[in-house]
Amino acid sequence: MKNIRRAFALFLALLTLCLPLTGCHGSRETEAFIIPEEFDMSRQYEISFWAKNDTNITQVDIYNKTIEDFQKLYPNITVNLRLYTDYGKIYNDVITNISTGTTPNVCITYPDHIATYLTGENTVVPLDSLMKNKKYGLDGSEILFDSPAQDEIVPQFLKECSFDGHYYALPYMRSTEACYINKTYVEKLGYTIPEKLTWDFVWEVAEAATAKDAEGNYLVNGQKVMIPFIYKSTDNMMIQMLKQQEAGYSTKAGDILIFNDTTRALLENIAVHAGTGAFSTFKISSYPANFLNAGQCIFAIDSTAGATWMGCEAPNIDISADKLVQFETVIMPIPQFDTENPQMISQGPSVCVFNKEDPQEVMASWIFTQYLITNEVQIAYSQTEGYVPVTTKAQESAEYVDYISRIGEDNDLYYDIKIQASKLLMDNTDKTFVTPVFNGSASLRDAAGHMIESVTKSMRRKENVDDAYFEKLYADTESLYRLDQLSGGGGMGKEELGPLPATAVALLSALAAAWVLIIIYFVAGVIKKKKDQGRV
Repeated sequence: MKNIRRAFALFLALLTLCLPLTGCHGSRETEAFIIPEEFDMSRQYEISFWAKNDTNITQVDIYNKTIEDFQKLYPNITVNLRLYTDYGKIYNDVITNISTGTTPNVCITYPDHIATYLTGENTVVPLDSLMKNKKYGLDGSEILFDSPAQDEIVPQFLKECSFDGHYYALPYMRSTEACYINKTYVEKLGYTIPEKLTWDFVWEVAEAATAKDAEGNYLVNGQKVMIPFIYKSTDNMMIQMLKQQEAGYSTKAGDILIFNDTTRALLENIAVHAGTGAFSTFKISSYPANFLNAGQCIFAIDSTAGATWMGCEAPNIDISADKLVQFETVIMPIPQFDTENPQMISQGPSVCVFNKEDPQEVMASWIFTQYLITNEVQIAYSQTEGYVPVTTKAQESAEYVDYISRIGEDNDLYYDIKIQASKLLMDNTDKTFVTPVFNGSASLRDAAGHMIESVTKSMRRKENVDDAYFEKLYADTESLYRLDQLSGGGGMGKEELGPLPATAVALLSALAAAWVLIIIYFVAGVIKKKKDQGRV
């Protein structure tokens, strides 16, 4: 009995020594955010804002002016801007910083990414109550600028920021995909562009454009290079094709449905056109705009936000003047299987607010987030590329209406293809859709594009694309993107959350060592007692 008491005392001592190991991990946990009754204007705040920029200096200037104007209204809030050239890098840095409690205050991101951020404890602030707060919510009485009301945000765009029962972001800018067409070459091939673009039409014209002369030059452009159809985002390509055919992709609960017969039929058709050289992708061949502007592409599908790179008069042409070919550019919605029921993806960045230990700091972040959807910021940023403001307040303002009406006045601010791209989305907002958001939906999106890239590469390599090929492709894709861990119950927070924190591992190891020592101590005591009894 005495030995047991000693062992228990030793265990408690070791447990006490282990407790500090949990301190570091515990210090990173944040309580659920509760809105303060008042925002303390007497205090100084410093918040970080992570944003994405396509090396467009005009956008950088807009960010800087936005911060400058905001700080004139709120001189007690200092906003530190950190720019990235890729959303994926923002995502990776946020994931890394969640584990150390050093996330930014405000971040431009995508709902798919936020779903993964939410695997942390109280990392991203739900905005439902903040949006409705009478003092500091949207159009709140204490906000020092003209904040839009909730019903002035385009409903479809706001809905994209709602998942798992809460709003976790505000939309910042929106775009969709468009098909940029070299009308001159289409007509040279003997075709007329239809009022509504179909996949059959695009594939037929693309195949016709692969014809060459005896010297190996393409007949349509007289050059050695011609890729009739190039798609920038193959994940969007697969997602939209499946949606247009009402085929499976995923459920809101995270069930993976993409490995179906329709997907295979689409991939088989894409493979045929990749094999003839009629089709390629950005990852394989490079930017569609560069081929289009050089007369080496007829159908270039890219974001409407990329309109300033498209066409021989585009303000952001990336090729040298001697390679530029003159042609008439037409911009249209993406091809459809059913032109009477068009479907196109809605995309574009949103803004989320990260939770912090100080609720007042979160309030400062929320107020700045609201400022990003004011007319001044929305209109200025949307004019840089083919983005659309996310509020009806901005879209219907006199300034924006004037901007849209001046289409084609020059090839810079009023570049016709850019403004047509914006109008394309505004005219078709009710035909847009988004994919379900859950922890792992970003991986599923990557997997969708991967399969198109794979069959395209395989056909270029003259590989045999048959039953065995698709069986292996499906299995490899599922494994590569860990979709087998999501299917059948990959809803929010149900995906494997990764390895335990180092502090947790240390604690468990220490506890295990403590029990080992207790057992050794107990056994040694028993042995000693028996030896002592043997000496008597």
